[in-house]
Amino acid sequence: MDLLSLMAIPRDQLGQGTTVRVRVLGDADSLARDMAEAMASEIRASHREDRGTCLIVPVGPIGQYPYLARIIAEERLDCSRVTFINMDEFLDDDGGWIDAKHPLSFRGFMERGFYSLLPAGAGFRPENRIFPNPKNLDRVAEIVAERGGVDACFGGIGLNGHIAFNEPEAVPVEVFAGRPTRVVTLAPESQAHMAVNLSCIPELVPRRAVTVGMREILGARRLRLYANRTWQRGVVRLALHGPISPSCPASYLRYHPDAELVLADYVAEAAEVRLQ
Repeated sequence: MDLLSLMAIPRDQLGQGTTVRVRVLGDADSLARDMAEAMASEIRASHREDRGTCLIVPVGPIGQYPYLARIIAEERLDCSRVTFINMDEFLDDDGGWIDAKHPLSFRGFMERGFYSLLPAGAGFRPENRIFPNPKNLDRVAEIVAERGGVDACFGGIGLNGHIAFNEPEAVPVEVFAGRPTRVVTLAPESQAHMAVNLSCIPELVPRRAVTVGMREILGARRLRLYANRTWQRGVVRLALHGPISPSCPASYLRYHPDAELVLADYVAEAAEVRLQ
């Protein structure tokens, strides 16, 4: 199928012929509430089974975190055995994490936008608030093994189809699927697109980051991706109906045995290719 035909796939055909479940909700707030509830459901399920919870989580989307903090407070959910492995973090020129006070730091956001919102009794332990570390890249895999695997991975999809900062690569399909946690250089389009979203210039967006790998993402028992931006109309169609290829990392959704893609109503609409 040529790209223009791919972009024109109607909403009621999204996901047809694949094993990916596609759900269409209302607006970005609806998706945020849905992701928060899905995360809370993972915690509740592990409570019922008397075990810990291990989730891979994003900074982008971010609207779910205030709702999740509210659910935890209202239901008095015990988070003492909950582990959050964040997908990624930007790096400075010396190869370490950017300062948490940097406005683009994902570590800083998680502290401000989630952990600081939790009630004192939630018990979310600092040692269970994990970010991939460029100084100890094997640690994420070790934590996953210690926790008995990842229950669910939640995330978004970038302009070029990246998941976390697993950028497109010209490598065999199976090689990309096995990529571990690692240091990466952002694709130029990712850096430029982030600058547009942040209303700044590309030079302010760090060029390097540390990211969990496709190995960890695809190894999660459940994979849940969300799309809440109008520009994602095209990339979700490429992910669902284009080739399964490292050129669109989100296409690996179709390799996962329990994958779901949740779209805002306006993202499900066919991508209109025209000058405007």
